[in-house]
Amino acid sequence: MLLFSFIRYTQPAWQFNLLPNVQHAVASSCIDIALYPQLVLDEQYQTQSARLADAGYTLVNQGHLLTASTAQVQALTKLPAPSLHDEYVFVRKYWGTFWAWYALFIRLFTFHNPFKEIVAFLSTAKVKKVNLFNTFELHAGYKDFHSPLLLQQPFVAVIIPTLNRYTYLKDVLHDLEKQAYTNFEVIVVDQSDHIDTSFYQQFQLKLTLITQKEKLLWTARNNAVRATAADYLLFFDDDSRVNANWIEEHLKCIDYFNCSISAGVSLAAVGQKIPQSYSYFRWATQFDSGNAMIKRSVMQQIGMFDETFNGQRMGDGEFGYRAYMAGISSISNPNAARVHLKVSTGGLREMGSWDAFRSIKWFAPKPLPSVVYLFKKYFPPALYRNVFFIGIMLSNVPYRYKGRSGMLALSVVLTIIKSPVLLVQYYRAVKMAGNMQQSAVAPTILE
Repeated sequence: MLLFSFIRYTQPAWQFNLLPNVQHAVASSCIDIALYPQLVLDEQYQTQSARLADAGYTLVNQGHLLTASTAQVQALTKLPAPSLHDEYVFVRKYWGTFWAWYALFIRLFTFHNPFKEIVAFLSTAKVKKVNLFNTFELHAGYKDFHSPLLLQQPFVAVIIPTLNRYTYLKDVLHDLEKQAYTNFEVIVVDQSDHIDTSFYQQFQLKLTLITQKEKLLWTARNNAVRATAADYLLFFDDDSRVNANWIEEHLKCIDYFNCSISAGVSLAAVGQKIPQSYSYFRWATQFDSGNAMIKRSVMQQIGMFDETFNGQRMGDGEFGYRAYMAGISSISNPNAARVHLKVSTGGLREMGSWDAFRSIKWFAPKPLPSVVYLFKKYFPPALYRNVFFIGIMLSNVPYRYKGRSGMLALSVVLTIIKSPVLLVQYYRAVKMAGNMQQSAVAPTILE
């Protein structure tokens, strides 16, 4: 939990905005200053609570694996809230001038005191944006760590759902043939229009093929989990490439950090630039079912993928939030990277839902109903409303231009121009999300 309320304008979907339902969990703000003698509190802030929250935010983003007890969280919540000045310092420091203007606009539009807002905004004009990720915790012992788990050679199941992507799946399976770690099986759930069973005979792998007529991604992954007795489940996509040490780096990460999930990073071939935070170990802030290893016991504790998300995105996002809320530790693992090709055919693209905020048709729901369903399930209104608004605002330029400078302002202008259409799309999404909520069934616990 973070004390800064303005994070809802810049990072509303950050999982550390939520409080896990456990006695001891990962944290973003609860820090013991005595453990970090090198830490210098930022005197740009007026309040001590803001200085501490800023320090916690810095440390957790730089790979320090902070944890907090219930007592620490309760003590944090008793601190005075950061001042309005401090809120604007926080936004300017980590997101820059544009987002400070954005916060001011939203505050004025929602009838906050304009005099106080403008004074606080102007008083922070000299605050410079910092690069949060240019310094990070090295976890120096990892490189020379001789993993006892690797010596035990546990059995791993690599789970791949596929849909009309044989050209790319061929490279995926060849990459698995080259893995240095060999005690694994591959389970492919093929949902293609014309399933070619002979395709799988060319690979030197312990491979199980499951054919599935229905195009249901989350059911496919659950069916694969049920089909294996492996203690480690490694979820993978059918349009990705990995190095030969991919499996062993996932296992080594779980062993070294004593965590339950190794969340491998995904390096997109198109779209945004690769985040700097992908270059070092840290608490994972999302679960990507295209590159993640989990202990089987996780699904025995919290259940499998929620099949309410079939036909839409965010089933893995929901699983990640559920795991976080249960106190399950997940490490973002830079050594187990994949290149995600994001090919233009097959997979979720054939279902019309490859991107949460980019619909194919003009009056299709936006965002996807599953996105509305997910964030309403876990986040309070002050956060999820900003998730939707920011996502819609940034979605009005093609995905391939998502990471380019100057596109942000254009997307804002297009949001204003397209607002009548966007409102229709949004209210359709809300209505359909309500139907999802009414028909939702709790995820099945793995036996």
